[in-house]
Amino acid sequence: MSSSVKLSTAVKALCHLAKVFPDPKNSNEIAEAIGVNASKLRQIMSSLLKAEIVGSSKGAGGGFYLLQDFTELSLFEIYSALEDRKIMDFDVADASKAKDAEMNCYNNYFYDFYAKIQNQIEEEMKNTKLKSIKGVYDEANK
Repeated sequence: MSSSVKLSTAVKALCHLAKVFPDPKNSNEIAEAIGVNASKLRQIMSSLLKAEIVGSSKGAGGGFYLLQDFTELSLFEIYSALEDRKIMDFDVADASKAKDAEMNCYNNYFYDFYAKIQNQIEEEMKNTKLKSIKGVYDEANK
C-alpha cells in the first residue's frame, strides 16, 4: 500500500473515531464505515496504536478509540506513525561519485532543491490538523 493511501486511510479512520468518540470501534466496523479492506486497516491501526494515537480495548464492545485530542493531531504525526521514511524520498546521485566538479554542482543543486521541497511539505503537514480535515468532511455532509 502506498504512503499516500496509508495516510488517507488513517485520516479517514481517525475522523470516523472522532465522530463516534468516545465509543470504541473494531476494525471491521471502521473498515465498513470508511470503505476499505479490514485487513489493511488493521495494519494501519496497529501502527497508530504503537504511536499512541489510538488505544484499544478487548472483548465485547471493544475496539479502537482516540487517545489524542484530534483537534491538535497533525498530518505529519499521523504520517510519522505509518512510515519511517521521508514523505518525498528523493534520490540524488552521490556527489562523491560525480565525474567532475561541474557534475558535483548539479548533484548539490538538486540535493538542496529537493531538501527545500521536503521541508516545505513537512511544515505544511505539521500545520494541517485532523480537525480541519474533519471540518471539510462535516461541511460537505451537512
